[in-house]
Amino acid sequence: MGTHRVAVPRRTALAAAAVALAVGVTACGSDAPAADGTVTIVVNGQPERTKPVERAIFDDDVEEFHSLHEDIRIDPREGFMDPATFQTKLAGGQLEDVFYVYFTDPAALIERGQVSDITEQAEALGITDRIQPGLLDVFRDEEGRLYGLPTANYSMGLVYNRTLFEEAGLDPDSPPTTWEEVREAADAISDLGGDHVGFAELSTNNQGGWHFNAWMNSLGAETVDRGTMTANVDGAQGREILETLHAMRWEDGSMGDRQMLEFEDLQRMMGAGTLGMYIGAPDNLKPIVDNFEGDYDDYGLAPMPEQQGTLIGGEGYMFRAGLTPEQIEAGLTWLQWKFLEPDRFQEMIDDALELGSPVGLPMAPTPDIWVGGTREEQLALKEANANVPLDNYQTFVDAQPDIPGFVEPPQAQQVYAILDTAMQAVLTREDADIDELLATASDEIDAVLE
Repeated sequence: MGTHRVAVPRRTALAAAAVALAVGVTACGSDAPAADGTVTIVVNGQPERTKPVERAIFDDDVEEFHSLHEDIRIDPREGFMDPATFQTKLAGGQLEDVFYVYFTDPAALIERGQVSDITEQAEALGITDRIQPGLLDVFRDEEGRLYGLPTANYSMGLVYNRTLFEEAGLDPDSPPTTWEEVREAADAISDLGGDHVGFAELSTNNQGGWHFNAWMNSLGAETVDRGTMTANVDGAQGREILETLHAMRWEDGSMGDRQMLEFEDLQRMMGAGTLGMYIGAPDNLKPIVDNFEGDYDDYGLAPMPEQQGTLIGGEGYMFRAGLTPEQIEAGLTWLQWKFLEPDRFQEMIDDALELGSPVGLPMAPTPDIWVGGTREEQLALKEANANVPLDNYQTFVDAQPDIPGFVEPPQAQQVYAILDTAMQAVLTREDADIDELLATASDEIDAVLE
């Protein structure tokens, strides 16, 4: 079985000792073990009190962990990674020993020397052998040293309405595999008439740029050339994206008249049964059902068209700079037990069922981060406990190990804001000049990356 490859270069390494000296901060926990050898580590990720069930599950886990590891004490803190306050917490010595990050965070934290090297301890515990190497690369530097662990991930795909596919004479078990097939299916669905929209796309609040980037990845390209740190949008792939969207909007009429859409608009349309397809990750399905009266039976999830790549994201935990080997080992023991222990798969699934969360989608509590026997074990438990129709999402799951994954580009939000303009133009102006839009976007992205 293959692994999920990540097409991202490794980053500059900084030696752990130099990291500790360079950062020179005092953490909110104690670096020294207690007289009896007990190691205390401060971790975040504890749910807020406004989520009593989730918090109770977390606190019960801490208590159980303490009973199993008497030499380790967990000091939990509420909240997750907040980029707006991270540097302030770091400077003030309030950063947790083990802290939550998104996949977009590790590169900069490693580059700035704000995290500890955990390579030896992670390998000694055998954790890394079970996780997809590509996901571990997100937490590695250029020399392959490891600074954190992934605990969940997502990759983009094609969310589609199986019921509308049937009504339009399309086979819901054979979703589109190319952008040309997406265009044909969208045209058939929009021909149903009324409020039906074949395909919808985002174009505001940086979400349009985010999806332009996802289209680029599906074609095996990125919006930023990481080698030269210059824009890569004014080329064949960028032109293909805008020309396809412009044709669907103005020639086929399969994207509806309403534009300047955000994600909630697409989820609402999908819940109402008027939208045929859009780009989204597996976690899109829950809000469609929970917030917009959708039904899991109506939806399917396919891999990104073309399958030359897919945008991936996710979450994990890193270790603040300056931790002792004992603290790193204690933190890894906690992460392994809490998130990465195959013996606890069933318990995590039971917790999700208690919360009324979907079980069976390629997302927590059964994220697709494993390889080998561990992945097979999890897939079997997912099938046995599923409360959603697994067959509807199987083409997506089957394809993932063989599709290269791309993380978000450098200066992602600024790049996305620039590309929003191009997406808006082709969706709202029939006379949009695609060559000019791409050239302007390229110049503006280059300016951001200087």
